[in-house]
Amino acid sequence: MIVLLCFVLAVLAVPFKSKSRLEAENAALRQQLIVLRRNVKGRVRLTNNDRWFFIQLYRWFPSILQVLTVIRPETLVRWHRAGFRCYWRWKSRPLGGRPQIETDLRALIRRMSIENPLWGAPRIHGELLKLGFEIAQSSVAKYMVKRRGPPSQGWRTFLRNHSPDIAAMDLFVVPTVSFDLLYAFVIVRLDRRKLVWINVTTNPTAEWIARQLTEAFPWNEAPQYLIRDRDQIYGAVVTRRIRAMGIRDKPIALASPWQNGFAERLIGSIRRECVDHFIILGEAHLRRILRTYARYYNEIRTHRSLAKDAPVSRPVQRTGIIGSHIILGGLHHHYVRV
Repeated sequence: MIVLLCFVLAVLAVPFKSKSRLEAENAALRQQLIVLRRNVKGRVRLTNNDRWFFIQLYRWFPSILQVLTVIRPETLVRWHRAGFRCYWRWKSRPLGGRPQIETDLRALIRRMSIENPLWGAPRIHGELLKLGFEIAQSSVAKYMVKRRGPPSQGWRTFLRNHSPDIAAMDLFVVPTVSFDLLYAFVIVRLDRRKLVWINVTTNPTAEWIARQLTEAFPWNEAPQYLIRDRDQIYGAVVTRRIRAMGIRDKPIALASPWQNGFAERLIGSIRRECVDHFIILGEAHLRRILRTYARYYNEIRTHRSLAKDAPVSRPVQRTGIIGSHIILGGLHHHYVRV
């Protein structure tokens, strides 16, 4: 009944419609018939020409929304808005003027501004000119990374600048075949993770550790700071020797081994890669093994924190036949080109 009433009202309203409006609605109906005849089976599919026809007709006569059945009115409105955006994007396209900067150059500007937080646009612009890039300083300022606060260095830069003057030391225990305990003493420099000193004793005393410090840092090679734990073995003799060598003593907090993380990680590497695979026969045996491992650790073993280089930098070999040398009886190998 409602459908019949709507039909009667539409027939009664026909005489009051303009001729152009009726022709537009008829054109919309005919186009819908064409689309339906073209897609006899399956889902109704419209081409770009169909979309363009309905959009243009809708621009001139918005009333055609009342006679559309193959698509929803909101779909036609969405098409019209998308076409409007595309049109003005095409209208506002660059027609000349300053050439666009290449993507690689924009990425380089961002990289420079991230890696050098203290540099401004003039400094980065000067570096780019020296690299052969012809670019305006205003363009450099446009593509730099924007910062909210004043520029400052990161923690990684801060630590790298201070690590050459810092060393760390620690002791660890190794059992022997007869269940005796041996004590190994290590000192590591933080900048290149270099194992500066390693020695073994059955009875560690403050005098023995003080002598190890003197032998580890002859002449003017002593660091400015030395990190250690609060073990009672580091008595007054050790602290006096540290001060006499011009080193500032930096004991960590109680029960806080993570504050001496470099030495702890070194000891972990020594255990996992060396002593855990041996049955120690005695003090001389452990000393020989640890000194062999120390040479391997400093001169051969690559470190992730050093960009896959050794503490004592290894040269890159590109030519020659690859051979290997056995280390610690085959526990590790050194590969070289000969």
